[in-house]
Amino acid sequence: MTESLEAQVLAALAAIQNPRLDNDLLSAGMIRELAVTDSGEVSFTFLLTPEDPATLVRQARSAVQGVAGVRREAIKITVTNPSGPQRATHGPPPTGAPPAPVAAPTPAEQPHLGRIIAISSGKGGVGKSTVAANVAVALAQDGSRVGLMDADVYGPNIPRMFGVFEKPRVLDGKIQPLEAHGVKLMSLGFLVERDAAAIWRGPIIMKIVTQFLRDVSWGELDYLIVDLPPGTGDAQLSLVQATQVAGAIIVTTPQEMAVGDALRGAKMFERVGVPVIGVVENMSGFTDPETGRRFELFSSGGGRRLAEEIGAPLLGSVPLQPRLAELADAGEPILIASPDSPAAKSLRMVADQVRQKTAGRSVALPILRN
Repeated sequence: MTESLEAQVLAALAAIQNPRLDNDLLSAGMIRELAVTDSGEVSFTFLLTPEDPATLVRQARSAVQGVAGVRREAIKITVTNPSGPQRATHGPPPTGAPPAPVAAPTPAEQPHLGRIIAISSGKGGVGKSTVAANVAVALAQDGSRVGLMDADVYGPNIPRMFGVFEKPRVLDGKIQPLEAHGVKLMSLGFLVERDAAAIWRGPIIMKIVTQFLRDVSWGELDYLIVDLPPGTGDAQLSLVQATQVAGAIIVTTPQEMAVGDALRGAKMFERVGVPVIGVVENMSGFTDPETGRRFELFSSGGGRRLAEEIGAPLLGSVPLQPRLAELADAGEPILIASPDSPAAKSLRMVADQVRQKTAGRSVALPILRN
């Protein structure tokens, strides 16, 4: 399949490295408000600080000009300047000192999506998708209008967790989300074959996240829960650059290795100006239902230590429980299959805390810091 013109432009910009940040222009958040038309028009905002080489703007223009299908005379780059008006350039930028320091522009407002809550983890296998799925179900059971966006493009688990596998319809150019247990769902798992390998570079991931936010007919929501992939990569940056995120929940298991990875994830959200609502400790322990004896299979206390280190509350500790994984594989969230179980009660408490801590809070505006 031929790569779209926008994807080619994104790939060209992603190939340019900022030597100061040792990162490409897209991952560094220097390219905003990109618009590409089928007729070859390209426009975007370029964030440039005094510490950045002024030649980066020229490099970006040259890279875009080299994309087949882009009209050289139809490239518009707007360089932001907080101490004065923005400067739009249709030709090479003038020589001389770079503009003054730049504040990141406000992402597009999407009030119909309600409070956007990112569910993140430092590493895989800690139960992030389990937390996302059950928090979404709990909020919906309490009467909220909830959407769940599966942004884990490398391992989309939400379709299996909800037992929904059909392909969504497209009406009037909008993808219609599927629905289960009162939650509207969108996942890459609905759109690609189960055995399809996700071998994608950053620009394609950015495009997928943006399309899921803007091209899905979510309707009017109170909450959009976003299940992110593990780590601190392109999906996380794309989300906070594309929309206003109300807060993030960090999921970890008790052992120190998982806590260290989760700490890096929390620091990433701090750096882009997204508040961490709190920490969820999953797999916190197992209580034998026959003897009442508790076993700490994955150590203990890691979630509380992480919460104290980042200055955020511990929202809940979710215990290990028989059949929890089996029910997830069968498409039955624990809040549906066993609502009175210890794990379900803990996850419902997490959802209650999310509602309380986001009530009346103005949405976060990402601010990229050097």
